[in-house]
Amino acid sequence: MNDLKVKEIITRSYISPSKLPGYDYVINPYVGCAHACIYCYAEFMKRFSNHDEPWGTFTDVKVRSTCAKMADLRHQQVFLSSVTDCYNPLEAKYRLTRRLLEHLQYSGAHITLLTKSDLVLQDLDLLTKIPDIRVGFSIQSLDEEFCKKTEPNAPSVSRRINALKTLHENNIKTWVHISPIFPQLSDWQSVVQATRAYADSFSFENLKLRAAPLARVLLYITQHQPHLKELYQQIYVAKEGTYWKNLRKEILKFCNEQQLRAEVHFSEDETPEK
Repeated sequence: MNDLKVKEIITRSYISPSKLPGYDYVINPYVGCAHACIYCYAEFMKRFSNHDEPWGTFTDVKVRSTCAKMADLRHQQVFLSSVTDCYNPLEAKYRLTRRLLEHLQYSGAHITLLTKSDLVLQDLDLLTKIPDIRVGFSIQSLDEEFCKKTEPNAPSVSRRINALKTLHENNIKTWVHISPIFPQLSDWQSVVQATRAYADSFSFENLKLRAAPLARVLLYITQHQPHLKELYQQIYVAKEGTYWKNLRKEILKFCNEQQLRAEVHFSEDETPEK
């Protein structure tokens, strides 16, 4: 965080039409993120934000905006956030997400929130008052060492699970997004077993890569998991989709046997959602 470049910017609206399936609108209070995940698809946002710094070293804070009227969101599906973490470390100072949630509380919208951070607990008092919200945590593995190398500045997995438990105990609808699933590295079944007592549902997403994130992940595999180099070349260079097809079947079978509410969002198209 000490080397993070922070800029306050003016934006016309926090609310944008969604290209994510199942959602009408997305809200991104920030541009960029300090988590510095090596796989982050949202790096494409550099094209629209006039940044040439490495991804993970800057965050723009949308301090002023003309928001859409919240009444316009009645019965709409709203997602926070699609190309940033709305509870990145700067939220502790700026409280943009909290202010947005205060407005959304009375909007009549169906709100879905996804984060990697236990910072969400600073808004526990507010979250318990919002009638239609579900809060999710993105977790790719229980292996803290692996996570530290691939998402170096994100809160630990144990902190996320403890926060998930706290939200569940306060009767807030919760979910776990097991993502991104690294081939042969993400222990997704262990994540399910460690969180199922606190999660109302699960979703699964495969590791999707292109451009700079692809290069970073392949470098990580070469340096730290060389025995998987051929597999990753097949999946991400030769575009062989058999691995994901088989894993989708395995996950669906497992979730059905375990009687879990789950969705699988796998794609062989490496183009990220915008």
